[in-house]
Amino acid sequence: MKLNTQNAEFILSAAKLADCPRDSLPQIAFAGRSNVGKSSVINRLLGRKNFARVGSAPGKTTHINYFRIDKQVYFVDLPGYGYAKVSKQERARWGKLIEQWFADTSLLTLGILLVDLRHKPTADDCVMAQWFQNSGKPFVVVANKQDKIKKSEWEPNLARIRETLSLDEATPIISFSAEKGLGKEELMAVILDHISAHGSQTAQDQ
Repeated sequence: MKLNTQNAEFILSAAKLADCPRDSLPQIAFAGRSNVGKSSVINRLLGRKNFARVGSAPGKTTHINYFRIDKQVYFVDLPGYGYAKVSKQERARWGKLIEQWFADTSLLTLGILLVDLRHKPTADDCVMAQWFQNSGKPFVVVANKQDKIKKSEWEPNLARIRETLSLDEATPIISFSAEKGLGKEELMAVILDHISAHGSQTAQDQ
């Protein structure tokens, strides 16, 4: 299938579960720590510089942002986590919203968990990986900032990420650089596969 990534539009910012779109389009959810470069990864996939806003400070996105791509799929930008300056009340609100979102299995088609290739995943990363695993839906881990470390460190760091997040061999980890575009084609191929599979399943259900 083909996806015109230039045909991308911001749809809404959901502050509560009732706001989330519930049409037949697949939903590809992006999650990650506030400073992992989530917006930059989305922008790289779409070939747009400032489409998904890159905040001046991490942790500013506290709603679930929906972008519709080529009228065929939603990219769902989940609020960044792990930012210390967010108040306890805000963190609690974020946690409740995300918990409700994951509990509604009709919303998620494919999960994309972003981590930093340079570092061991945090406890928050492990919790998010567990949420994706518990959803029963497919997900992929994207290890961003590949361009920031030596090539000799890529494989050992990827192995550390797989071990820390307790991933089985069926869960792909894609080494990625939002800055250089490395890994873009591989990740886009995974996304397109799941959009196609969702379309086939939807047709069968009708």
